[in-house]
Amino acid sequence: MSGSSGTATGGGLRSRRKVRTGKVVADAADKTVTVVVGRRFAHPLYGKLVTRTKRYHAHDEANEFRVGDTVRIMETRPLSKTKRWRVVELINRPA
Repeated sequence: MSGSSGTATGGGLRSRRKVRTGKVVADAADKTVTVVVGRRFAHPLYGKLVTRTKRYHAHDEANEFRVGDTVRIMETRPLSKTKRWRVVELINRPA
């Protein structure tokens, strides 16, 4: 077996990371925000739209994001016990 397995010359490995958009619901921790990401899908048997939410702990290096902000987060290496995401950009900040 040859080829690159996760090296910098692998050719766009960063682009394959998962990206989610959600709302910041907690910013009390240092350099960490909690982001709620919702998804809607049709129930496999009944077809009714079902909403599910999940909370992610995301790295916020500059402590710049506040509760209510809509942000985009990207999967990254483990940064702590529960933190595997980092905030990429601010999408919307309520007035």
